[in-house]
Amino acid sequence: MHKISEYRRKIDEIDDEILRLLNERMGFVKEIGILKHASGASIYRPEREKEILDRLKRQNNSFVKSGAIEAIYSEIFAVSRNIELPEKIAFLGPEGTYSHQAAKSRFGAQGVYLALSSIEAVFEVLRNKEAKYGVVPIENNTEGAVGITLDCLGKYQDIKIAAEIYMDIHHSFATFAEDVKDIKRIYSHPQGYNQCRQFLETHMLSGVEFIPVESTAQAAHMASIEKSAAAVCSHIAAKLYNVPILFEKIEDNLANRTRFIILSDFKNAKGTKNKTSILAKTQDKPGGLLSLLQIFNDAKINLTKLESRPIKGREFKRVFYLDFEGHIDDENVQSVLNGKGKSYDIIWLGSYISED
Repeated sequence: MHKISEYRRKIDEIDDEILRLLNERMGFVKEIGILKHASGASIYRPEREKEILDRLKRQNNSFVKSGAIEAIYSEIFAVSRNIELPEKIAFLGPEGTYSHQAAKSRFGAQGVYLALSSIEAVFEVLRNKEAKYGVVPIENNTEGAVGITLDCLGKYQDIKIAAEIYMDIHHSFATFAEDVKDIKRIYSHPQGYNQCRQFLETHMLSGVEFIPVESTAQAAHMASIEKSAAAVCSHIAAKLYNVPILFEKIEDNLANRTRFIILSDFKNAKGTKNKTSILAKTQDKPGGLLSLLQIFNDAKINLTKLESRPIKGREFKRVFYLDFEGHIDDENVQSVLNGKGKSYDIIWLGSYISED
C-alpha cells in the first residue's frame, strides 16, 4: 500500500505540473487570439492543428498511443479556440444526432452549439454571420452522397469547406427495460432501423412495433419517457437523455462511415496533405466530361471523387462535384481552374486538409 501511495503522490505532482503548463499554454493562446482578431485572421486553422499532432505522434514512443494523443489534443485545441475567440457552431440537429457528435469531436465540450432543422438552415445561418462554423454530412459509404449538401455548396458560394471529418457510425440499442422481452415498441429513424435488421432478427425484435421518428436523438428522447420502449440511436443521444445502452454497435455493417464537412468563410493555408473540392459544369455535348477529366490528367492531378448532380430548374442538365488532391494555390491546380480557353465553368468549394 505504501508503494501505491507513493505512486499516487507522484501522479499528483505530475498533474499539478500539467495544469501549470496548460495555463501557460493558454496564456500564449490568448495573445495569439488578440493578434488574430486585430488582423481579421481565422481562429480555426486545421493545417496548424494537424502540424502539431503529426509532430507529437512522430516523437511519441511510449504508453500514449496516437489515437489517445489525438483525443487529448483535440480537446486542448477546442479549449484554446474558445480562449482565442468564442465561436458558435451550427449543425444539423437536433442535439444528439451524428452531426452533433461530429461537431463535438472537433470543437469540444466547451463549444457553443446551435442545432438547426435542416442542412440548408446551416448554410443560411453561416451566410447571415449568426455562426462562424457549420457541420453537415456530405456522404456515407453505404448510402452515398448527401444531395442537399452538394446543392447548397453550389448555391451558397461564399461558404467554403474548411475541413472534413470521417466518423464511424455506430448504432446503439438503448432502453430502461432490463430484458428485451419487456420491450413493447422501438423508436428509430427508418435508415438507422434498416441498418440494424440482423441484430433485430437475432434478438427476436423484428416483430416488435416499430415507430419511425425524424432522428435518432428523438428516438432516444421517446425511450427516455417510455420505460417499455427502446431506441436505435447514437451513443451521444443515449447519453444526452440518460437512457442506458443495452447493446452497443448493433449495425449490420460495422464499416459504416459518414464524411462530415466543416463550413466557414475563410481560405485555408496549404498543409501537408491537401484536398480541393469543386463543382464543374461542362459543355452540353458529347465528350464534355471527358475533356474536363483529360485536363486533370494532363495536369497530373489525382481525382478522388466524381459525383453527378441535377441542376434544379433545368431539365436533364447536370453539374459535377469533384474532390482531388492538391490546394487551390498549387500551380497545376491553378492551371486547371483558370486555364485559358477552358470549356467548363468551375465553382471552388474549398481547399483543406485531407483526412482520408
